[in-house]
Amino acid sequence: MGIKITPIIDQPALIVSNTEKALVIADIHLGIEWDLYKSGISIPSQTEKHLEKIKEYFKQSSPDRIILPGDVKHNVPRTSWQEKNEVPYFLEALTELAHVDIIPGNHDSGIESLLPENRNIKVHSSRGAVLDNVGYFHGHTWPDRELLKAEYVITAHNHPTVRFTDSLGYPTTETSWIRSRFNFNEFSNYQDLDAEPWNNPRVFVMPAFNELCGGIAFNESSHEDLLGPVFSTKAFELDESEVYLLDGMYLGILKNIRKSSMTRKRSSRKIRNKKK
Repeated sequence: MGIKITPIIDQPALIVSNTEKALVIADIHLGIEWDLYKSGISIPSQTEKHLEKIKEYFKQSSPDRIILPGDVKHNVPRTSWQEKNEVPYFLEALTELAHVDIIPGNHDSGIESLLPENRNIKVHSSRGAVLDNVGYFHGHTWPDRELLKAEYVITAHNHPTVRFTDSLGYPTTETSWIRSRFNFNEFSNYQDLDAEPWNNPRVFVMPAFNELCGGIAFNESSHEDLLGPVFSTKAFELDESEVYLLDGMYLGILKNIRKSSMTRKRSSRKIRNKKK
C-alpha cells in the first residue's frame, strides 16, 4: 500500500496512513489566551472548541494514534495557571480517543509535568522521531539524522501562510501548506552523512492548528525571516516549495508566487535589522 499523506480538507490537520492511520496536529498552543490577556486582549479559553474539532476528525477518519509535532502548550519559560489546568485535561481527552505521541516544540518545556495519570502518551526527543516510517520534528532544532532516511518528514513551527496585497494596499492572508525537500549540501554539521542512507525526503510544513497564533507569509519571506535552523539556513528548499491552501487549491511554486503583482516585496530580516 505504501505511505499516504492526506490533508483534511479545510482543516490544519493531516491523516498519515501506512501500517496504521495517524491524525497529525501541530502548534495547538494551549494557554495562548492567558498570554493575550496579559497584553490586554480578553478571549475565553478555546480548549473545548479544539477538542470538539479533533473529535470531528475522528468521526471522519477513525485514526489509530494522534501525533502532535510540537507546541502543545504556549507559555515559556513559565507555565500559566491555565496550562496547568487545561493541558492535562486536553491530553487525557485525547488518550480516550487513541494513543498520543508528542514531539516537543520550543514552547513545550515542562510538558512532562503536565501529563495526565493515564500514561497512554509518549514524549519523544525534541529532535524528532520516526513513527511508522514517517519522520516528525517540530522545527526549532536540527532533526535527528534518522529522519533523513525517511521517505517523508513532517514539521511545523513556522505557521505558514501566504499574503496577497491588492492595488489599494489591502492584504489578504490565507493559511497554507508548504511541501518541499531538504538540501543535502547544507547538512554539513552531520558528520559522515555521505555514509548514511539519504532518502531525499519530501518535507511537509504544517499550518498552526490554533488560529490565534498568526503566521509567517512565506511568499514575502526569505530564509532569514523563517524560524529554526533548518528553515533559516538553506537546508530547506524554499524557492522550490509548493504552496497549497487549506481547501486543497494548489497555488504553485513559491518563487513564481513571489513574482505576482499581489506579493508585497519586503526586505529580509537581516537587512531590516541592519537599518535599525
